Order: sequence, then structure tokens, then C-alpha cells
Amino acid sequence: MDTTNQEINASQKNKLTLLLCIILTFTVMNGTMFNVAIPDIAEEFQLLPSQVSWVMTGYILVFAIGSLMYGKLADIYPIKTLLTIGIILFASGATLGFISPNYSTLLAARILQAMGGATIPALSFIIPARFMPNERGRVFGIVASTVAFASGVGPIAGGLVGGAFNWRFLFIFSMISIIAIPFLRKWLPDEEIRPGKVDIIGAIIIAIAISSTLMFITTLSIIPLVVAILSFGLYTWRAFTHDQPFIQPDMLKNKYYSTTILTSFLGTVCMFGMIFVIPIMARDLYSLSTVQIGFLLFPGAMAAGIIGQYGGKLIDKHGSYPILRVAFLLVIIGSFLISTFIGLPAWVIAASILIQYMAFPLIQSSTANLLTVIIPKERTGVGIGLFNLVNFLAGAIASAIFGSILDLENTSIQLNPLGQNGPNIIYSNLFIGLTVLSVIAVTIFSLVYKNNKEVKAARNN
Repeated sequence: MDTTNQEINASQKNKLTLLLCIILTFTVMNGTMFNVAIPDIAEEFQLLPSQVSWVMTGYILVFAIGSLMYGKLADIYPIKTLLTIGIILFASGATLGFISPNYSTLLAARILQAMGGATIPALSFIIPARFMPNERGRVFGIVASTVAFASGVGPIAGGLVGGAFNWRFLFIFSMISIIAIPFLRKWLPDEEIRPGKVDIIGAIIIAIAISSTLMFITTLSIIPLVVAILSFGLYTWRAFTHDQPFIQPDMLKNKYYSTTILTSFLGTVCMFGMIFVIPIMARDLYSLSTVQIGFLLFPGAMAAGIIGQYGGKLIDKHGSYPILRVAFLLVIIGSFLISTFIGLPAWVIAASILIQYMAFPLIQSSTANLLTVIIPKERTGVGIGLFNLVNFLAGAIASAIFGSILDLENTSIQLNPLGQNGPNIIYSNLFIGLTVLSVIAVTIFSLVYKNNKEVKAARNN
């Protein structure tokens, strides 16, 4: 029996939500923990910075593409099957990484991990939409708060485990995820394979386009940019000539879907921009250690974990529209306060970070909830998959752009009249930029959705 529209019972919901959050924590931490382990890996295998960077870059490439692919597959194949395969690949890659005798094996392990790990965030947003429709806002909030919390805990855990033992022990967190499989198979409903087929050629073209885009973002080389432009052009032609293209063009023509995706993209740029810049600023201006930087972000991550759960309940009660606007207000306030207080004691910055961090799960859960109303049920998988992919690209773009800006090192132009003078000006200006970007995002969203009867239901769900 196809359970696409069948809601599971309360006991299953609670157990499944808890289990998803635990697995999701391992997955997100797997990405952030290895940031602090890069120097140790480079030293053990005698690698140049450009070589060791592929431990993260290779993972990012496969993970980003996988987040879209698994979303599309979920429109056809049972989620239970996809998650089982994904977790097996994820844990197998971790086991291979733990025993890797050389860098080539380690790189293969990270790619294998990404191939499996991409199923977890991709399907974690689809499961509530499909099996918990009456409480999807609450569950979206819990899932989004888990992502925010894990992203803050990851660097701390990575520093503590890597410092006390060895970077290989970071794989332990991923290896134990295999324990979740029997519980997932018990608590997830059975589904039949639904009608449809996967446009393999279209998927390959999209994969090349996305890979080239990420390569351009991380290297600023002209060749990946040309390949990306040609690939996107080729896919556009295929989308209008193939009977079942990988991504239906009418989805992107829907201005409410496109606006929600754009809003989420800009919000994620602001959040990942903050998470990228703060550690660099903390080391440069405050001379904090890796663990101290982790604790600087930790209060915000904790606050995000708490507010996300309450925010999800508020979405179910009041709708996504007002919650998203409040979330962007938090980003605006937090970014402006950080810009203003840079140079003051670190605890002041931590308090400002906390305000901005709280917005992260609210933006993620409210936009995801809106999409489940806008997207036709038969396309929920690919619609949410594209949402995950765009957010992932937002993180990569934010890191590349802000990294390039920080390379300028010095500037004499102070954009924030309330900001402190000195070497912190460039950091202050970056956060003013995030403030302005947040204002633009919430303005676009409000103008498109305001007083529109066609999306009245979406605003109340």
C-alpha cells in the first residue's frame, strides 16, 4: 500500500523524530568536525594545503549533488530503502576512513561517506512532509534546530576528540550510525514504488553543472565556470524537450517556489557567512584557540537548538509567513550588533552571535514548511531536494565570497558609523553587508507573498 498521504501514529512520530535528529547530528558534525582536523591530516600524509583541501571539497561536491539526487529518488522509491542504503554507505565510508593507510584511501572514504550521508538531510525534510502532515512545522523546527546545534558542537567535538586521541577517531561518530537501520525500518511506513522514471542523462548534466559551479566557487578558475554555464544551458534545452526531465521547468516558473528558494538561499548565505567569518575574526582579533572559538559559537548553537523546537510549534499555530519575517529580523539585529561591537570583549560578541544564530532554524523550518504547501505532492522529493542543494550552495558561496573579501585585509572605509575603529573595520563592514542582505531578502519575500489569495493557504501552514 502506498502511504504517501498516510499519517503515522503519535508513538512512531516521536520515536522517528528523535532517531532522525540523532543521525542528523552525526551527519552534520561529520562535516564540521573535519575542519579542525585538516592540519593534522596534512601533517600525517605530508600534503600541501591544496591537496588536503579535497578532504572537504570532495565531500562537499558529492554531498551537494546527492542532496538533490536522493530527493528526486524519494518521489519514486520508498524512503525506507533509500535511508537504509544511505546509512550503510555512510558508515562503510567512516570505517574505511578510520583504517585508511594513505591519502587516496582517505579521500575515497570521504566520498563514500558523502554518497551515503547525503540521504539523511535530504530525506529528513521529506519524512515530516509525507508522514507527519499535521505536525510538519513542529518537526521541521526540530530538524532545523538539530542542524544548527550540531554545526556549533562539531568544531568543539572535533577539537576535543582530535586533541585527546587522533583525527581518525572522528570517524567513530559516523560508524555507529549503522545501529539506526533496524529502528528506521521498523518505524518508517512501507511504501510501494510509485510511477515515474529518473532522467539519468539530465541528472548527469545537473551533476556536472553543480560540480563545476562549486569548483569555480572554491578555485575561481575560468574553466569550471565555462563548463557550468554550458552545462546549465544544455540542461535548460533538455528540460524543455524531454517528456520527464530531472527537474520540471514549471517548478522554477512558480514565483512562490522560486521566491521561497531565493529567500532561503539569502538567509543561509547570511548564517554561513557569520559562521565562516567569526572563527577567522576570533583568531585574528582575539587570538582565541580552536576550542575557545568553538565555545564562542556554542551559546548560539544551544539557543538555536531550543528556539527551533518552539519555532516549529509556532509555525504550526501561526503559519510560516510571520515566523520567517521574525527570523530575518533576528538576523538583521544580530548582524548589526556584531558589526557594532567588534573590538569589545568576546562575551559581547558571543551574545550578539546568539541573537543571529537563533534565526537559523526558524528560516530553515519556515521555508521548508512553505515549500511543502507550494509543491505538488508527487514532486515533494525533488522540490525539497533542490531546496537542500541551494542551501548547500549558499554555504559554499558565502565562504568563497567572504574569504575573498577578507583577503583584502585592510580598508579605511567604515560603513557602520557606530562601529569601532581599528583593524576590525573590514569585519564590521562584512556584517553590515549581511544586515543589508537580510533586509533585501525579507523585502523580496514580503512583496511577493503580501495580500496574495493564491498563497493564503501557504501562509497559514
